[in-house]
Amino acid sequence: KMKIIIGIGGVTNGGKTTLTNRLLKTLPNCCVVHQDDFFKKPDQIEVGEDGFRQWDVITALDMEAMISTVKGWQENPVKFARSHGISLSPEAEESNSEDKGVHILIVEGFLIYNYKPFIDVYDKCFYISIPYEECKRRRSTRTYTVPDPPGLFDGHVWPMYLKHRKEMEDNCDRIEYLDGMTSKEDIYNKVYESVQNCLLNQL
Repeated sequence: KMKIIIGIGGVTNGGKTTLTNRLLKTLPNCCVVHQDDFFKKPDQIEVGEDGFRQWDVITALDMEAMISTVKGWQENPVKFARSHGISLSPEAEESNSEDKGVHILIVEGFLIYNYKPFIDVYDKCFYISIPYEECKRRRSTRTYTVPDPPGLFDGHVWPMYLKHRKEMEDNCDRIEYLDGMTSKEDIYNKVYESVQNCLLNQL
């Protein structure tokens, strides 16, 4: 059985979820793990020197839980897919052909390349970036469960993004960068083609 893990990282509001949702519809036997599902509770998020609750750092996330979720998929992608309500292809569903077919997991989030034990898990690493002005504009149009306090973007979100991006570039040299200012169609096509090449190379 061929198993491939694709990372879709990038700046907040860069278009990660849009891209992920489209890939989920078009790639075979594809499941997703969203890093945002692993945020700790607001009362567990400490306030930093910048005066803001530290949402945009790795300690705001339960990375151990996220890793064990990914391991669950690696151990049994069919079971994982079923338990997440993902419909599989007929080949993948046939229990007597467990070894046939491709299974794909997308790991999507803003800090997926900033946790060292996790970097080697990806077969493909994508990263979407958009410039400061556009990011700030998009962020201001979004409604979050915990609303952004005034000044959070400039005081915490953007500085942390720059810091983590540099850290990521030092840690991982396999990243394929995507320009979040190009059309959704272009971004999707680029990733889809890259993933197809990856699948062909592994056959």
